[in-house]
Amino acid sequence: MVRQSENGLVKAVVEFCHFVRENGLGSGIKQTINCLEVASSVGVEDLETLKFALKAALCSSKEEWDLFDELFDSFWGAKSVTHSGISGRKRVSVNGYAGENGLGMLAGEGAAAEFESEGKSMSGASAVERLRRIDFSQASQADLADLERISRPLLRRMSRRVSRRLRTTTRSSGVVDLRRTIRRSICHGGDAMELGYKGRKLQPSKLVILLDVSGSMSAYSLYLLTFVYALEKHSRELEAFVFSTDLVEITKALRAKRLSDALKALSETTAGWSGGTRIGDSLRSFNRLRARKSLSPGTFLVILSDGWDTGEPKLLAAELGRMKQRVSKLIWLNPLLGLDHYEPITRGMRAARPHIDVFAPAHNLQSLLDLERYLR
Repeated sequence: MVRQSENGLVKAVVEFCHFVRENGLGSGIKQTINCLEVASSVGVEDLETLKFALKAALCSSKEEWDLFDELFDSFWGAKSVTHSGISGRKRVSVNGYAGENGLGMLAGEGAAAEFESEGKSMSGASAVERLRRIDFSQASQADLADLERISRPLLRRMSRRVSRRLRTTTRSSGVVDLRRTIRRSICHGGDAMELGYKGRKLQPSKLVILLDVSGSMSAYSLYLLTFVYALEKHSRELEAFVFSTDLVEITKALRAKRLSDALKALSETTAGWSGGTRIGDSLRSFNRLRARKSLSPGTFLVILSDGWDTGEPKLLAAELGRMKQRVSKLIWLNPLLGLDHYEPITRGMRAARPHIDVFAPAHNLQSLLDLERYLR
């Protein structure tokens, strides 16, 4: 019985390390061994103690520290545990990983709780997975707060990139810093015995986001606004605009402390919500009034739109071409691209495609979180 319990603990910890690695937390062989050692020492009687022990073994940054709590609760089912001990097994599925939760492995053969249908209430990892994968057009307004909550720790990783600015570093892979080298040589009688180097420095990305709020985007606009609101909280340099028939800046409104306040302020803007779409005209307004101030070679320009345009395709193509010349990367996220049989054959999308660096879907939270890899 003791041997079975020990085997269950080893299996659960190894599976947990695999689980967190699949969901963005570094967990190699060394970290797995460390987790096995601390789990063996503290046991599983007190999940809070186990949680802090594994967190100390796995996390080396604030970002990982914040992400760990969600992953631990998802895997171990910590929130559903009763004082009597193990609550049974369930399936855990987050970011492509599927398996028993840790407590189920420790329990051995017992009652297995399968997932209910997607429309029923879920908890833990299943709820997170549903919110990450559900198409925004099928989501309810009640999902808004949860979407913002689970996206918050993940969006932190999207707000910074490696820039070309140089800083002082001790790594020999950088560029030689002559001033630092000469200063160090003074103590050696003027001989350059020790070289100083410059290396890459992390610098906040400049993000400019243009969101289509026309009638054809009405099923997605609210959730995309929620995404932009959360992104603004973790990006030091972000400017956001909405457009339909007119272009309106919303950066200031997004700085509200609460999402509800931001949405209220946005509802009072004159952006032509759920109206027609003149993408080309809106881009021309941006280029005339804001491009020189807002766009630069270090800027990522993100356009969220389905590409349905009532204007002239030539105008859209010309204005988009001007934007592309000013930015580091032009990214177009289209919610319809997440549909199985969608093809970007509208006049607007055909005109825009030659000027787009990244063309990707934006129909659910997971597709929006994939924006991180396009900002590298």
